[in-house]
Amino acid sequence: MERKEFLRSLGAGAAFALLFPCAQGCSNDEEDGGNRVVPSGVDFTLDLTSSEATPLSGNGGFIEVTSNVSMDGLTDIVVARNLQGELVAASLICSHEGYAEVEFVDQGEGIFFCEVHGSQFAQDGTPLNQVDSRPARALKVFNVELNGDILRIFE
Repeated sequence: MERKEFLRSLGAGAAFALLFPCAQGCSNDEEDGGNRVVPSGVDFTLDLTSSEATPLSGNGGFIEVTSNVSMDGLTDIVVARNLQGELVAASLICSHEGYAEVEFVDQGEGIFFCEVHGSQFAQDGTPLNQVDSRPARALKVFNVELNGDILRIFE
């Protein structure tokens, strides 16, 4: 029996029940951006003299760090030098719908901002707005420790 005949014999409801989870499981989170997992077990260092860290030399600059250094696999973090010159780090994954689109912007004293739905967060992760009817949740913020030109980002 061919696949098409098998699915036809199941009926539309059963075919949908079988295919929908597969289609969802086979989707690429990199493409749709949503439902990414907030990193945990984070503990890594960043050399501030590296070319990748150049945007952090000026106040308001930020970089996105994606690497395999957390317990959950990929680490998606935005590191910024706030408007007062201090280094801060938060999850690149927005707490609203899991899109990896959080950046640091020069609003007020500087905030974390998700470009997808406009979620805004204070530097300590506190939500500053509500973008739909769901209660706003905090953005995960990480500890930072500077030792010379080496920045440690950890929980």
